[in-house]
Amino acid sequence: MTDQATRADTSRARLIDAAVSAFAEKGFHGTTTRDIASAAGMSPAALYVHHRSKEELLHQISKEAHQRTLDAMDEAVASQETPTRQLHELVRVFAVHHAHARTRARIVNYELSALSPEHHREIVELRQAIDQRMRDLVESGVAAGEFDVPDAGLATTALLSLGVDIARWYRTDGSWTPEDVGDAYAALALRIVGARPL
Repeated sequence: MTDQATRADTSRARLIDAAVSAFAEKGFHGTTTRDIASAAGMSPAALYVHHRSKEELLHQISKEAHQRTLDAMDEAVASQETPTRQLHELVRVFAVHHAHARTRARIVNYELSALSPEHHREIVELRQAIDQRMRDLVESGVAAGEFDVPDAGLATTALLSLGVDIARWYRTDGSWTPEDVGDAYAALALRIVGARPL
């Protein structure tokens, strides 16, 4: 990679981080491109060298966050052999991830409607993939006789809501570390699906 390409990547990353901070503070509609550029230490014109619009920045933030979540879920499931252990690890990773990435998680959940129709469809597809991964795991646990749930879809919604809601309430100055939350939520997840505790 050339020095110029490295500098461009660094500038794009700075703009993404600045946009996350600005959107978290003012909301998407309350944030201007000047706010983002200023927070990144750049001129407003520099933003358009790397991103076509403020909405494109939101799309990039949302796409990366959802893809990271999906990848983490896949890795968690692949690392374990039984549905019970897979669910325990998946929920633990999902919760820790949402505690660490709480600012981005709030933005991608609360600002979804600000995306263009095309970008909105793309993010909805990623969200559906996340839902399907969890549902597939719940159904595999039921099929294996490890889980006992009357409605796999409702259990899936409850399990995903556990992690997503962390972004709303988690604080770094609170009593629990992200790992504390992850361990507790993983144990709760097994209760939700009627699995034996590990």
